[in-house]
Amino acid sequence: MTRSAILPDLPGQSPSNRSLERGIEILRAFRPGSEMLGNGDLVERTGLSKATVSRLTQTLVGAGMLQWDPARRAYRLAPAVLSLAHSMRTGSRVLSAAAPLMRTMAESRRINVGLAAPDRDEMVYLESIRYNRRIVLRHVVSGQRVPMELTSLGRAYLAVAPAPQRNALLEVFKARRRGQWKAIEREIDDARASVHARNFCAAAWQPEVVALATPLPTADAIYVLNCSVSTGDPLEAVVGELHAPLLALRADIVRALQAQAAQEA
Repeated sequence: MTRSAILPDLPGQSPSNRSLERGIEILRAFRPGSEMLGNGDLVERTGLSKATVSRLTQTLVGAGMLQWDPARRAYRLAPAVLSLAHSMRTGSRVLSAAAPLMRTMAESRRINVGLAAPDRDEMVYLESIRYNRRIVLRHVVSGQRVPMELTSLGRAYLAVAPAPQRNALLEVFKARRRGQWKAIEREIDDARASVHARNFCAAAWQPEVVALATPLPTADAIYVLNCSVSTGDPLEAVVGELHAPLLALRADIVRALQAQAAQEA
């Protein structure tokens, strides 16, 4: 099942330009491990017709967003896409305020600290500072996506997301995780209660990795801050050790954003 087929427009979204929306669907299909995609791959991933994909890929090549590889008969993202990502990072007020504070915490405690934002039914890391206590194979970098319904990042976002968006997303997760949904739904509910009672939630969806997350709402978007460690310790022990530093980091970032706004006023 394609992503465009399972994820309807969320409540509150304004009417869209269909050609632009479909062109963005083409770009969204490229992910780590899928750097080269042919028209057939794009049809499968987007749910668009062959004729539409062929027309849009030609337009995106002409616009400098895709490059065509004749030898492999496939497309790759063009350098202009990286330029857009760089512009987003350098222009983000939240990142400029949060990143130095995140690095200080990661280095002092030798833990992983990340900042993410929702994109449809996933969370996207905007910054990821990795200081694992133990060597693990998993390496998270800026731009990486993680499942919203399984992670502390995603569950912290769901806890504060507007009800229409949250309910629409829960329907998507239910359709995707039918066999596991009852357990996952209970964990999402528990995380929501934890966020409302304690301002954070925790999850251990990867083996020997425990993560805590706290929402960071701003005037223009909802971000989520997290910290994680690779450990064999029980989840409760990690929560006891890291929840206070995580919330302190959140408070420091909020103050930095307020100071930033005051200077710009």
